[in-house]
Parts: sequence; structure tokens; C-alpha cells
Amino acid sequence: MSLSLPELRDRAKRWFPGRLRPRHRIRVGLAPERIVLAGYSGGLRPSLARAEAIFVEPRPDAVRWQAAVDALPSALGQIDGKSCPVTVILSSQLARYAVLPWNAALKSEDEWLAYARHRMQSVHGNAIDEWDFRVCATAPHGPRLVSATDRALLEALEAAAAAAGGTLESVQPYLMAAFNRAAPISGGTSFWLVIEEPGRLTLALIQDGSWRSVRSRHVDARWRHELPAILERESAALGLEQPCTEVALHAEAMPEGGAAGELRLRDLLAAAGEDRRTLAMVLQ
Repeated sequence: MSLSLPELRDRAKRWFPGRLRPRHRIRVGLAPERIVLAGYSGGLRPSLARAEAIFVEPRPDAVRWQAAVDALPSALGQIDGKSCPVTVILSSQLARYAVLPWNAALKSEDEWLAYARHRMQSVHGNAIDEWDFRVCATAPHGPRLVSATDRALLEALEAAAAAAGGTLESVQPYLMAAFNRAAPISGGTSFWLVIEEPGRLTLALIQDGSWRSVRSRHVDARWRHELPAILERESAALGLEQPCTEVALHAEAMPEGGAAGELRLRDLLAAAGEDRRTLAMVLQ
């Protein structure tokens, strides 16, 4: 049986508004080559009780997420995942994004979804037939943000959580988990949201409070010194009349002094502490 992402979320919910939050829950960061786990305890102000990163070797004979999902039940068992709600944050390697400009001719969510599928098909072809789409409004009469994930991955995640005795509460792309940390500065302002994963940057431009673009790209360890040039090239590709120099950075390490050039960096993980930066995907 195939389930859409909204159906998976609805099926995973086990309480209603006003009911006490569970005292234990788990956040999982899932990438093809690693699993990052964080166990939280406590009610309204949960504290990090346990965390670890587990590295896996992707299998050349399987889809790129298969090895990590296969390792997930055992990983959840090690962190005592029984009966716990589980939130999975997907690496940008496992999600595709697009920004749809506002179109007053689209009157319903189904019409926006059809438009999103058409736009993604023009880039990715018939592979989209196996994807689950989510289209989110970013502002009234504003752009829509599209995320798409392999439907088989969502089903496999629900099965993996159940195999460990847990319950899949939600699945969300890393882009949105990181943006939630930038939300306090997002209203009406312009900034780049730069999200680091090992070997990858996701670059999102929020312009005057509205989403303008999202793109992921491969990088090497030099990106911290090359960030001004990287964003300059992105700005040129978007045809920006004025460069955006405000940067909200969600990274496992910040650029060293002077490497940012004229960019004004805001460290979204400053409150987490240096020793927890490697847990960036799963920090609340």
C-alpha cells in the first residue's frame, strides 16, 4: 500500500492539541552515508539526553537511501527508541526543491500541485511518478515552496520506525528544519540561508521576506573560504540587481575571520555550542 506524505503524517499522529507531549522522543537526520540521532526527554522544555552519529556505506546495487534506512531500526534500538515518536529530517541529497512564483490563476491546492509536478517533470522527467510532493504557501499571495521525496523512502521509514518499536511522527526536509531557526529574521528581510552538510551546500534566497530560489550543490572543504564567490555566482545566475550580503548560516563550522569578505554572517547554531555542531540536522 502506498501512502502520501500527508497520509503518513496523519497516520503517525498519536495525540491531539491540548494533550500532554510525550516525555521521550527521537529526531533522526538521514543521509545516504550517515544517520544522526538525538534522543530528547522532558515535556514542554525537552533536553538532549543522548546523541550519536552512525556512518553507513551506501550500496551500489540499491537506491542511495537504502543502506541508511536498513541500519535505522538497529540505530533506534541503541538509543532506546521503543514507543517513542520519531521525527526524520531528510538530507538535501534525498529531497528535491523548487520555488513556484505566485500565480493568481491557480485557485486550489490541487492546481498548485499539478503545476508543481509539471515544473518538476520538465527538469527530472518521468522519475517524478515515484515521488511524493508537498507544496507549501510561504506567504499570502506569495511563492510556493515545493519539496519532493521518493514515495518508497517514506514507506520504508515508517516500517523502520515500527520495526524498532517506535512511531513515525513526521518527515521533513532539512531545508525546513534549518529555516525554522532563521524564522525570527525572515519577516520582510532579504538574506541567504546557507545549509551545510558534508560535501554539500543548500542555498536558499529569501528576498523581502519571500522565497526566491533554492539550490543544492556539491562543495569541498574550501567552501568556507569561497562562500563570497559562491553566492556571487548564484546572484549572477538569478539576475539580482543588488547583491544580498546578509547570510544566515546553518553549518557544522563557521568560516574563519576574514573569509566571509563583505558578507554579514549570522550563526544560526551559536546557541548550540561548538561540541554539538555535528548534530546540526537534529537539534531542536
